Amino acid sequence: MPLPVEIARQLTEEQIAFVKRSGLKAEVLEPGFIRLRMPLQGNQNHIGSMYAGALFTLAEIPGGALFLTSFDAQRFYPIIKEMNLRFRRPATGDIQVEARLSAEQIAQLEEQANQQGKAEYLLALQLTDGSGEVVAESRGYYQLRLR
Repeated sequence: MPLPVEIARQLTEEQIAFVKRSGLKAEVLEPGFIRLRMPLQGNQNHIGSMYAGALFTLAEIPGGALFLTSFDAQRFYPIIKEMNLRFRRPATGDIQVEARLSAEQIAQLEEQANQQGKAEYLLALQLTDGSGEVVAESRGYYQLRLR
């Protein structure tokens, strides 16, 4: 059974010290859907736009947040196998990302992990600014593993 929302929020925002220091916020945590926000304040680089590491963090954390809201953490755990990030334009404000897994995808991944011990999936995401402009695109290859 997925974790309750407030526990998933606390784990997403506070479990990893680096993420906690960045100020990342989990705005929406639902089974199969999450929306996260990274503030510009405190995450600026030498030219005043968002630091690449903060953008990478915002692109990578959705895999864990989706796991917490969609899968049984007592039966499964996630790992990331590969992450690519393509920068499109400078991020000069807070940046958000949304990620989804359908109920069918979740069930299929669970079934495959139960049968084979693991199941791989891709999260292709767009990081956007306040006006909806894409500042970066990511491709994260994750694996759901049976405990």
